Amino acid sequence: MQIEHIFSDERPFASCHASSLIERDDGGFLVVWFGGSRESADDVAIWSAQRGVTGGWSAPRLVAKAEESAHWNPVIFRAEEGGVHLWFKVGPQIPAWRTYTAVSWDGGRSWSDPAPLVPGDAGGRGPVKNKPILLADGAWLAGASLETRTHWDAFVDRSEDSGVTWQATPLIPLDRTRCGGKGVIQPTLWESAPGQVHMLLRSTCGRVCRSDSADGGRSWSEIVPTDLPNNNSGLDVARMADGRLALICNPVEDRARTPLSVLISADNGQSWPERIDLETEPGEYSYPAIIPTAAGGLAATYTWRRERIAWVKVL
Repeated sequence: MQIEHIFSDERPFASCHASSLIERDDGGFLVVWFGGSRESADDVAIWSAQRGVTGGWSAPRLVAKAEESAHWNPVIFRAEEGGVHLWFKVGPQIPAWRTYTAVSWDGGRSWSDPAPLVPGDAGGRGPVKNKPILLADGAWLAGASLETRTHWDAFVDRSEDSGVTWQATPLIPLDRTRCGGKGVIQPTLWESAPGQVHMLLRSTCGRVCRSDSADGGRSWSEIVPTDLPNNNSGLDVARMADGRLALICNPVEDRARTPLSVLISADNGQSWPERIDLETEPGEYSYPAIIPTAAGGLAATYTWRRERIAWVKVL
């Protein structure tokens, strides 16, 4: 296991959080995150860095500042046509934030001007934290959610034209007698067979929650708690080439955002017997992102104490 900090204490922002990553064609990596004086401050913007094929990170570079308001939760996705797509939220308060998007055709070295993903959006369309997935039928599927002062709910956005337009599902059914607190947000998705799509969700009920779809993400089963603990913090799933799943999360019920671990499942998420701890010391290690690599392993990024973004190669 190889853990690297993308930048040191000398950085152009005091606080950073919520990273996302892709692997480039040449085997290097592109990572994005939000950074500023503190989360939700008006100076928060979207930043990026590149890892070379043989190692070493470029200096943090400002990618997007759509307006003088807080930016949140950037997500990147490498499309089949070669473009790298970026989505992020903008707004001082989560219930009313809006999703912006941009695209790079040179591996993240330059970007188009940010533009609203869906005209009139309020509450956040498209990917809310985790990467979209490319389905067997060619559609893109993105886990989305809505947050108000009292309720959290999840839905899915589906695009059949490579991210140009999106169709949102209804809110996924949730029995709040089985999931106390505000509810669920930030789905992470995988497809186990053509049209068979699954999600795990962050929740306020002390458990990772799950829902399944048999029609390519157009409709979903009722969200139910699993046996996996969740501390109301972000998580992400990657499906490896051999069909196994890797779930990166804080596998605890309490509010601590440590340890940070990777759990492995060989039965489509029914059980997770293998565990690899990435961070075990006191502190915050949170909001991870994970992807399969071309070599057959896994790469992940995560927030390291709100001061740095860490990158790790697993397996």
